[in-house]
Amino acid sequence: MQEKEMSVIDHLDELRNRIIKVIVAFVFFLGIGLYYTKEIFHFLVQDLHGKLIALGPSDVLWVYVMIAGVFAFACSIPVIAYQIWAFVKPALQVKERKTTMLYIPALFILFVCGLAFGYYFIFPNVLKFLQSIGEELVTVTFTAERYFSFLFNLVVPFAFFFDLPVIILFLTSIGIVSPSFLRKSRRFAYFILIIIGTAISPPDFVSDMMTSLPLLVIYELSIFVSSIAYRRRMNRLQYESE
Repeated sequence: MQEKEMSVIDHLDELRNRIIKVIVAFVFFLGIGLYYTKEIFHFLVQDLHGKLIALGPSDVLWVYVMIAGVFAFACSIPVIAYQIWAFVKPALQVKERKTTMLYIPALFILFVCGLAFGYYFIFPNVLKFLQSIGEELVTVTFTAERYFSFLFNLVVPFAFFFDLPVIILFLTSIGIVSPSFLRKSRRFAYFILIIIGTAISPPDFVSDMMTSLPLLVIYELSIFVSSIAYRRRMNRLQYESE
């Protein structure tokens, strides 16, 4: 009983140490993000006509922290993924360790691809549509806080969802998720994804469709990669049992 309790304590201590490493990495990248905030800011507003407006000093501070925070989180993904992998590594077989190790760079690459997809495709089209329907009625002026809130609320969720296939692949390879479960959960998942898509997009049908459809495609892709990982796992288990 005491050995079991010590084992639990050891796991909790290891988890605490890995969380601390993630926090240290995030703070480190946050410092870099704050240093290069101006460059990132100019990159994000390069296609915007005119300057953004700040209603107060707190808006300027909010922009700095938000830009640096998103930058720090994106750069911390390899560290987060590695710490998760290292924590569950003792429960994995040798082949699983080597295979799942490849998921770490894949998570970072797909997250960046999600940011790029949201920023270069979803965001400009939604913004252009919203400006076009209001240009004859009102003069649109962007505040820095509203602009970056709109930008990050629309773009960042896509970056997370682009990582979904890799996460599903990892969970399937260790036996937590199966493609049959994903297929049975398709209706519920579609419902949740459509709610998320409508929540992060402006309240109009076109924007809702532009944000929801890619999420549904990503879910179907997750089922596909889960099927591949499941077949490989079953073949490996069958080979080992013979």
